[in-house]
Amino acid sequence: MPDLLLELRSEEIPARMQRRAADDLRKLVTDALVDRGFLYDGAKAFATPRRLALHIAGLPARGKDVREERKGPRVGAPEGAVQGFLKGAGLASLDQATIVSDPKKGEFYVAIIERPGRDTLDVLAEILPQIIRSFPWPKSMRWGAASAQAGALRWVRPLQSIVATFGPETETPDVVPFSVDGIAAGTTTYGHRFLAPEAIEVRRFDDYVAALERAKVVLDADRRKDIILHDARDLAFARGLELVEDEGLLEEVAGLVEWPVVLLGTFDPAFLDIPAEAIRATIKANQKCFVLREPGAERLAPAFILTSNLVASDGGLAITAGNERVVRARLSDAKFFWETDKAIRLEDRLPKLDSIVFHEKLGTQGERVQRIAALARELAPLVGADPDLAERAARLAKADLVTEMVGEFPELQGLMGRKYAVLQGEHASVAAAVEDHYKPVGPSDRVPTDPVAVAVALVDKLDTLAGFWAIDEKPTGSKDPYALRRAALGVIRLILESKVRLPLHSQIGHAFQELLIQNAKMGMPSSYKEYPVEFVNLTAAQEKFSPFDRSLLPPIQAGATEYRVVKSAESYFFNADLVSFFADRLKVYLRDQGARHDLIDAVFALPGQDDLLMVVRRVEALGKFLETDDGKNLLAGYKRAANILRIEEKKDGRSYEAVPDAALAARGEPEERALSDALIAARSAASAAVEREDFAGAMQALSILRAPVDAFFEKVTVNAEDPALRENRLALLNALRAATREVADFSKIEG
Repeated sequence: MPDLLLELRSEEIPARMQRRAADDLRKLVTDALVDRGFLYDGAKAFATPRRLALHIAGLPARGKDVREERKGPRVGAPEGAVQGFLKGAGLASLDQATIVSDPKKGEFYVAIIERPGRDTLDVLAEILPQIIRSFPWPKSMRWGAASAQAGALRWVRPLQSIVATFGPETETPDVVPFSVDGIAAGTTTYGHRFLAPEAIEVRRFDDYVAALERAKVVLDADRRKDIILHDARDLAFARGLELVEDEGLLEEVAGLVEWPVVLLGTFDPAFLDIPAEAIRATIKANQKCFVLREPGAERLAPAFILTSNLVASDGGLAITAGNERVVRARLSDAKFFWETDKAIRLEDRLPKLDSIVFHEKLGTQGERVQRIAALARELAPLVGADPDLAERAARLAKADLVTEMVGEFPELQGLMGRKYAVLQGEHASVAAAVEDHYKPVGPSDRVPTDPVAVAVALVDKLDTLAGFWAIDEKPTGSKDPYALRRAALGVIRLILESKVRLPLHSQIGHAFQELLIQNAKMGMPSSYKEYPVEFVNLTAAQEKFSPFDRSLLPPIQAGATEYRVVKSAESYFFNADLVSFFADRLKVYLRDQGARHDLIDAVFALPGQDDLLMVVRRVEALGKFLETDDGKNLLAGYKRAANILRIEEKKDGRSYEAVPDAALAARGEPEERALSDALIAARSAASAAVEREDFAGAMQALSILRAPVDAFFEKVTVNAEDPALRENRLALLNALRAATREVADFSKIEG
């Protein structure tokens, strides 16, 4: 079977774009072929700093002939329908159509469309120029005299040549006949810019890869990564050192070179006084180099690994010396930042946060720090943290944003804050929280374990979510510019992995209250919807608000004389919407853990389910219960009862929520009496088990209903002739529905 070889060689392709560009090229070409009926055996795309390449194996030399019958309108249909049919079928008149008679539908037109298969070479010549012209580069440019013309080619950097051949392995392939902006497809490419700049003639993929290799170009990015990694490890080992591996940096460096040559450089050991993370960030960010460490130790070594794109005649001495000069200069800057930062205490930097805008509608970082400090003090007891330490950590958590080191290397935020906190003698928990309050950043990031860090991490994320909900900047579809889904997942992981009992309604309410209070007291410019705040004395607050309303407000502080409240009940609905968002995120998280989304829905459907740890425990217990025969049969019985109730309640125009009459049940069938007794016992036992948070016990309590429910449906006629019996039996079914709601809303469970 014939193969396609395509290479698009340009002046440069930025490393960050290469993987995506290779995937786009493969998908665009293969999708276009499949859409036209051309299937293939396999396709793989490649990228280097100067070229994109694609190999498609097993394409047919010619497409199949197509015969299609297209049904048209009935005979005598309006002229518009007829003309639409003719145009769609490519017919000149109805004389070219066939009339088919159907006993039920009458006579209608049918077009017989026959298309001979096309040569694959011609199809490629048609689709490749279109793909090249419309290629989805994140950033592209025009160049040369043609750039002034409308429709000029845009490419990531100037496109220099195109190789496009198609044919079987046993024959000389054909050149795909097309050109783009005067660049004709051919068989000529070029190797390494400096090591082998001469022209290379290629025909098929195997020849192409081998020819590039001889011309000092490793086509496969994964192979370049493998070369760099293994050579770096070997070079470090030869010096008695160990490579500090970095997958992201390795990917980037592999995209910067076509012929990787690994070298080792050194720097003055005096720079090791700088924190290791700062040294690593400096060398990585500025020189794209790897750092080394002493074997089996965290201490860095005064050496680094660089990757050259040249085989130098002097063995790389000049290249290494040049990199060492730059590294020395950059480390000198980092040392200056470090020494400067150490001279200023973190709390003395806090006023600078007032000049940094967090969001134009949510105030400055300084105002945000005040909010999370207040929230941290309130939340601390719930996670077993000292309120004073939690408040102190929250006040210092953002201070390193205005340090010299973090200003130069933003990725070190938190980490540098911890180091400065340790240096100035802060409590160990405070220092840990300054670094860890950003965590977890992603699904694979670790979760803080220190209670103070957990408290500050939670309030930091809750403040973010409450704030952006307040200004109606919620995630929509795939858009989430403020990473709110990630923040919610962080809260979920903090709660579940720390086993924290955190009522979300009240904590979100506290975060929202802090926004409102700050707006009211500080006159913050705010364009979000107004939720008026008033300040009332404690006695008035106790009289005015129900216990549930008060649960949504911050706790009363010792010695307080006034209580801050929202005049409108809208804050509750605001909370409910955000809790619903958490429920959606929890579904995603638990689904990834193997849980069923319908079970999560079933638990969240119960009122007041905002304690995520308890929700998860309920879901786990419910899942295990439904895997048993008792659980499966009870669910089936519930579904049957619910269907009967739905039909009868709709027919009667009323509900049957009255408590079943035990005396009436005793007059009925034995199975009816047994179900009545079992429901009373099961609901009482399940309710008591839920009260003590024994969800497995609650499921076990419900399991006793299996036998009486099965027997009831087998022996008892619900729609009895006696109206009183009928009504009582329907009430029994409603009691079954109510009993199951002690643990979950079974109507949400699939199956």
